[in-house]
Amino acid sequence: MNIFFAVLFTACASAAVSVSDPFQLPFNTEFSHPDFYLDLNASRLVQMEAKAPVWMTELEKIQVKAQGIPFFDITETQELESLNCIVDMSTVSFPSPNMTEKVKHVLKTLSTRDPMENLQIFTNFRTRHYLSHTGRKSQQWLLSRIGQITASGLSVGLQDRISLTEFPHSWGQNTIIVRIKGFSTQDDGVVIIGAHQDSTNRWPFWAAPGADDDGSGTVAILEAYRALIIADFRPLRTVEFHWYSAEEGGLLGSRAVALDYRKRSVNVLAMSQFDMTAWVKEGTREEVGVITDFTDDRLTTFGMGLIETYLDIPHTKTKCGYACSDHASWRLAGYPSAFFMESSTENANPYRHTAKDRIDISGEFSFTHLLEFSKLAVAFAIELGGWTK
Repeated sequence: MNIFFAVLFTACASAAVSVSDPFQLPFNTEFSHPDFYLDLNASRLVQMEAKAPVWMTELEKIQVKAQGIPFFDITETQELESLNCIVDMSTVSFPSPNMTEKVKHVLKTLSTRDPMENLQIFTNFRTRHYLSHTGRKSQQWLLSRIGQITASGLSVGLQDRISLTEFPHSWGQNTIIVRIKGFSTQDDGVVIIGAHQDSTNRWPFWAAPGADDDGSGTVAILEAYRALIIADFRPLRTVEFHWYSAEEGGLLGSRAVALDYRKRSVNVLAMSQFDMTAWVKEGTREEVGVITDFTDDRLTTFGMGLIETYLDIPHTKTKCGYACSDHASWRLAGYPSAFFMESSTENANPYRHTAKDRIDISGEFSFTHLLEFSKLAVAFAIELGGWTK
């Protein structure tokens, strides 16, 4: 997630290059590290709010990120802006919750056990940075884990309906997409539930366990997927789960996927993003932060109705700013998107983008809180995807 960091790096002209000291990094160099190969002089086209796109080096992009300035990296997906996407969604309605029996049946099968086990492994990668070898390895582990969950819980009736694919990216860490093909022969609508799999530190070469940002969202929607599979979920509309690569690099992965869907005229009815779902700040009320800026008002209202109906905690409206997570890519592509996070933004995890974003850093990291977001993802999938008889 791209919010709330105010650390300014000043690159100095120096012959010494140190992994632990970015202030000593010269401008004109290529940086090598056992886990990285990164050309800090590579040109990137960056779009910041209310400004014209600007070309900058990879190093300068890292500095912008460290200052907490949210942005899109549009280098490889400039078409998305040029499409000027305005999709007519006036005929799409988001009804009040009406599949209570089905949803509550699935919610009973949710557990903190698998999220705890999965996140323990996921955070053992030194970093999941999208330009690192371990970032690629973590993506391959996640792909394998999703495959295991699918194989172990899949009924005969769903075998031909579920596909697990990698959406390829030039940087090597691919986006993962699970597709549960809808049973309707007339409704081609697609419902998307997303999180981002990568992590970062303020200086990319530092350790970034990313337990909350966004390991928590990753395993929260994975638990929702597991529960739906073992419940023999048979949606009328196609339901997809996405684990995006390179969100921390400027929403690179979700932009690429959204552009592809837009160019293929995929009928995406709704997209929901789960980014940071486990932190409950000491002394505050446990709640779901519902992002109200750069999101679809109708879908956001629908999401609040799901929270009120199916979750054990209330919601609070909050804002996170321009390009702060992957929902923004889908919004830019003209599709309705919503974003749910662990709290209001001012009460969010203060350790994100640091080596302290770990499971064991504080009792404020809560798997029972995380599970509320698994409930929300289940409800989102069933209420919008439907369920065949």
